[in-house]
Amino acid sequence: MWFKNLLVYRLNETKIKADDLEAALRDNALQPCGGFEMETRGWLAPRGGDQFLHALQRQWLITFGANQKLLPGSIVTQEAKERAEKLAEKQEHPVGRKQMRDIRERVLEELMPKALSRRRSLNTWIDPVNHWLVIDTAADKKADELLESLLGLDLELAPKRLECQQSPSAQMTLWLNSGTVPAPFTIDQDLELKAAGDSRAVVRYVNHPLEGREIREHIAGGKTATRLGMTWKNRVSFVLTDQFQIKRVAFLDILKGETESQAEDADEQFDIDFALMTGELAALLDDLVKALGGEKKTG
Repeated sequence: MWFKNLLVYRLNETKIKADDLEAALRDNALQPCGGFEMETRGWLAPRGGDQFLHALQRQWLITFGANQKLLPGSIVTQEAKERAEKLAEKQEHPVGRKQMRDIRERVLEELMPKALSRRRSLNTWIDPVNHWLVIDTAADKKADELLESLLGLDLELAPKRLECQQSPSAQMTLWLNSGTVPAPFTIDQDLELKAAGDSRAVVRYVNHPLEGREIREHIAGGKTATRLGMTWKNRVSFVLTDQFQIKRVAFLDILKGETESQAEDADEQFDIDFALMTGELAALLDDLVKALGGEKKTG
């Protein structure tokens, strides 16, 4: 349940009613793939059962899902090739381009109903009080699929990617060059520097001290930070990217230890974890926005 990656969005200030969102999610629940469908998309109950909106202390969790049939192109190509060879032998001349296309389409029609399907899911935390929407992914494409389905619920939701006054790349480069980072953050030992221009040279450091002169020399030579490992209040570590992706989020042992021996069952543990996670992430995001010069206001 603990989020591992964060794509952060701002919600408009339209009041969202939990009952309306629950009903809309239920009406657009994920369905199995039909015989000739390669993929279906919809919404799942985060904890199973019949509740599509998990609500706790004015914080919400929703789950987007997709069923996708697995039909490798190599299998289709192989079957189509074998059929084409038999047809060429029967008609005593090579199969033409149109015939080959028709054969391939027939193979697809026959194999699709027999194909196995794979399910994937994606959790999203919604804070209707502070207007955050956070998707647990580092992949923009997956986030776009979720947002497209969310907008399709017709609830006047208008999430926009969070932007700050200062770009993450510029601020990360400044912090590294000066050797200081705004409290309550500290710099860890993971870094990626990239050169501008045609060379696009990249230097990566993993588990390496970042205080040395070598880092400043790279910056003086025109490289800027595109990824930087950081820790917030010794409680949450993460990697910040130049695209304002927050990756490899790790809730440290000191934080997870706070939930030990508190729950009597799995459902109670889930709620404890969810409350703790959302509380910590909300505070972390507020501090990170401040460190990046505040939020950029859009018209």
